[in-house]
Amino acid sequence: MNQPTTPDETAPAVSRERADLLEALAKQRHFLRFTTRDLTDEQAGQRTTAGELCLGGLIKHVASVERGWVAFILEGASAMPDFTKMTEEDFARRADEFRMLPGETLAGVLKGYEEVAHRTDELIASLPDLDADHALPAAPWFEGDARWSARRVLLHIVAETAQHAGHADIIRESLDGAKSMG
Repeated sequence: MNQPTTPDETAPAVSRERADLLEALAKQRHFLRFTTRDLTDEQAGQRTTAGELCLGGLIKHVASVERGWVAFILEGASAMPDFTKMTEEDFARRADEFRMLPGETLAGVLKGYEEVAHRTDELIASLPDLDADHALPAAPWFEGDARWSARRVLLHIVAETAQHAGHADIIRESLDGAKSMG
């Protein structure tokens, strides 16, 4: 079984808060990735529930969301889409995050997720101020004047990863009976 990744031990020491964030995120990432153990590319792309979700697609989605929120921490709302102005074509492209497309492999999806995770971990360790905040992007689900700090965004990434790890566990159990826990 793969163990959760930990920060590079040769890196400068991080605060306890940052270490806690890194550990929480590593644990949830581990559970998400663990659901794909020993699967073929075809199995990683297989839908096992009434929804559109598959394991490879979930990992693609979580990587995309994490990448977007890291860009938000660094650049603010301009780094994210204006969800109030998205077209059907924009939503169709986003829907591709939830499935394995022709030519995609589970190994490639996992590698992409690993690269995103590494960048996020570096940011957590090095960001000058976790209290730095930005106004949220335009979206029907955000209050118009809401601001999120880097800390709040990182907690959101942990929560999003945990939620999708739970989805992945259900999909995997439906696929072949394998469980991540229990």
